[in-house]
Amino acid sequence: MPERAGPVTHKNNKVMIMSVNALYDYKFEPRDKVENFNGMQLVYVQWAGHLMFCAPFALLVEPDMSFRALIEDALKPAVAAHPQSVKADFLAAQWELNGESFTPNADASLVDNGIDHKSMLVVTTPGLDGMFNTGY
Repeated sequence: MPERAGPVTHKNNKVMIMSVNALYDYKFEPRDKVENFNGMQLVYVQWAGHLMFCAPFALLVEPDMSFRALIEDALKPAVAAHPQSVKADFLAAQWELNGESFTPNADASLVDNGIDHKSMLVVTTPGLDGMFNTGY
């Protein structure tokens, strides 16, 4: 049976790819190709230790927007319901891009930061460990 890349999972603040065994070899045209997003792209963002958001956010963004704009215009509104969101300094946080440690340039574009279609970002905000320090 062919092995395919499967869902992305978040464990111990690490992004892991789980393999999936297909029951048969199948061919298909993916519908989530970047060409199908009219110049936009998907970026996945997980706020580590804040499982009030049980899965990464799928954000539809412009590739040439700055990393700062991603934070201000997309991430902050997405996490606003969490009580710790007002304390979070996402620009000073620890970041991972596709499972690797990453230091973003806030004023550079997403493309210039190496963030492309379906990239996975994980942000860790030291000292903010979810409500009542429970990871929620």
